[in-house]
This record gives sequence, structure tokens and C-alpha cells, in this order.
Amino acid sequence: MKKILSIIVPCYNSEDYLEKCVNSLVAIQNDVEIILIDDGSKDKTPELIDQFAQKYPKQIIPIHQANAGHGGALNTGFSVASGEYIKVVDSDDWVDYGAYLEIVTFLKHLIQKKQSVDLLISNYVYDKVGAKHKKVVHFPHLPKNKFFGWDDVKLYLGQYLMMHSLIYRREVITKRAHLQLPTHVSYDDNIYVFEPLRHVRKMYYLDVDFYHYFIGREDQSVNENVMLKKIDQQLLINKRMIKFFAEHIDPNTSLGRYMKFYLERNSFF
Repeated sequence: MKKILSIIVPCYNSEDYLEKCVNSLVAIQNDVEIILIDDGSKDKTPELIDQFAQKYPKQIIPIHQANAGHGGALNTGFSVASGEYIKVVDSDDWVDYGAYLEIVTFLKHLIQKKQSVDLLISNYVYDKVGAKHKKVVHFPHLPKNKFFGWDDVKLYLGQYLMMHSLIYRREVITKRAHLQLPTHVSYDDNIYVFEPLRHVRKMYYLDVDFYHYFIGREDQSVNENVMLKKIDQQLLINKRMIKFFAEHIDPNTSLGRYMKFYLERNSFF
């Protein structure tokens, strides 16, 4: 039976937090496949992935590969995924069960009615270490309870779309955008968000707090010290996005205005 949702989880030295991530994902089984990609880990991550695959053989697809970075792991996931839709979940993050159930139910309902969306948007939560109050990023200016296009998109400072908020239809990634992310480079999630937007026509917003974005580890790519060390990688990603925009996007369209907004908020130029 074809799965509704493929969840791709790039894993590199994730032994300390992978269990929490996977336990949140296997809470829904019949309609979801989980692709766990060991990206050349040097700790116990490979063994944990195999244990999860043995416990959930009908749901978890284990993959072991030489280290290719976050983007390289996602490229592998794109080639393996069979679900109608694709979600990326980093191995130190997790999802809320109630929102997860609502999202899968919604997508299943679409398929039953022979309908589809190119992009499903939901909320995400900043789970910052030590923070008593968790910041929720939601999109109050997006239409609710209906399909919409780029002419209806109104986003403001702090509300731009991130990987955590997106579920793409698989064919948008693999057949329309033919997306291949750079390997051995951090911040590739910006490319994952940015380039497929060109092929998105039909969207839907579910106002649910689905994705929990864990932030506060010293080795995270968004840690200030790490970002300074990886400034060359940030610039590489920015150059690719700017070049893509210049070659493919009309800045005078609704889509073009949003993508320019995204560039302005994420570019170091």
C-alpha cells in the first residue's frame, strides 16, 4: 500500500536524541514511511537505526551511506521516498502527535477525494534549551480552511517559511524541481525551501503546532560561533539562491515578491 507521507530524517552522530525524534514519528504507522539516513555517523547512530528498523519493519527504511552532509542525506531520501508527500525532520527535532494526526488525516482525505496540494504549511515551535516559554511561529495572515495561491500570501517579519513549516508534494521536489542539494555544505535547508517554490501553485495552511525545532546545542549550525566558522558555506548557499532567483523568477509577480522577501531575510549580501 502506497504511503501518504514520507518523512526523511538525516542522521549524523544522533545517538543522544534520535530516540525522541523517532518515537514521535512512529506514533502514526499505516500511512507514513520514515526514512532514517545514517550519514556516516561515528557514534551508535547506525546501530540505533537498525534497531528501530527491526522494531518497525513495515514503516522504517534504514539507509547507511558515506558522509555527504545534510543535503547529501536528503538527496538520498528524495530518491527513496514513495509517499505522495515529503516532510523533512532533523534528527534532534520531534513532532506533536495531535498536529501530526491532523496533518496525515487531512492529506489522506485529499487523496481519497482525488485532490492534492503542492505545499502544505503548518506552524513550528522553537524548543530552546532552558526557555520557559516556547515561541510558536504561525501564519495568521495566510488564508485558513481553503486552498490558495501566491496572490493570497501575506507574510511579515519573522513569518517567512522555513523547512520546519513545509510539507511538499513529492512530485514538486522530484519531478518538477528535480531538486539536488549541495553536499558537505550546511544551510542547504534554505535551498530546499527556496527552489521548489517556483513550482508551487496550490497551497493550504493548517494552523497546528506540528514541528518542534530543538535549538541550543553548542554544535548546531545556527549557533553563533558555528555560523561564524561556516560563513563561507552560508555565502555559497546565498549565491546559489540569488543566481536561481535572477535566472528563473519574475520579481514583479506575487511569487517573485515573496521569494525576494525570503532572500532579503536570509541573505548576507
